[in-house]
Amino acid sequence: MATRTLGMAIALALSLVTAAVAADKDDTAKLIREAQNTVAVFKKADPGLSKFFDKAVGYVVFPTVTKAAIGVGGAGGKGVLFEKGKPTGKASLTQVTVGAQLGGQTYSEIIFFETAQALDDFKNSTLALAAQVSAVAAKKGASDNADFQNGVAVFTIGKGGLMFEASVGGQKFKFEPFAKK
Repeated sequence: MATRTLGMAIALALSLVTAAVAADKDDTAKLIREAQNTVAVFKKADPGLSKFFDKAVGYVVFPTVTKAAIGVGGAGGKGVLFEKGKPTGKASLTQVTVGAQLGGQTYSEIIFFETAQALDDFKNSTLALAAQVSAVAAKKGASDNADFQNGVAVFTIGKGGLMFEASVGGQKFKFEPFAKK
C-alpha cells in the first residue's frame, strides 16, 4: 500500500511539472520578452550582477522554472540563450532530485557562461549541472562573493511556493537555435 501511495505521489509531482511546462505556449517573442524582463528583475535585485553580464560570453535566462516534489522531485522550464546581449536560441531545463523533499515552487534562473567551451557545451546539450554547482539567490550584494565554477555561474530568484528540501540531483539542458532570417 505504501509503495502504491509513493508511486502515485511521484506520478502526481512529475505530472504537475510536465503540465506546467506543456502549458507554456511556444511563443518565441513572448518568451524573449519574459527573459528580458527577468534580466531586469535580477539586475534590480543585485546591481552587482552587471559584472557577470559584462564578463560572460553568453547567458541563458529561464523566466519561470516550476518545481514539485514528494520524496522524488522534478522541475522544468523554458528559456532563452543570449550571446553578446542578443537572443540566439531557445533552451529547456529539466531537473530530477531525490531525498527528503515536499512541496512546490516557482523560481527564475540565469546561468552565465564564462568560457566559449562552457557555452558550446550548453549549445551542444552536453552541459549538466551537478549537485556540486550551487545557485546563488540573487539579492543585493549576493554577487559580490560569487564566482564562476567550471565556467558557469548560476543565480536564482524565488517567485512563489514553498519547498522543504534536503535532496540531491542535477539539471540537464536542451538547446535549439533560432532560425536564421
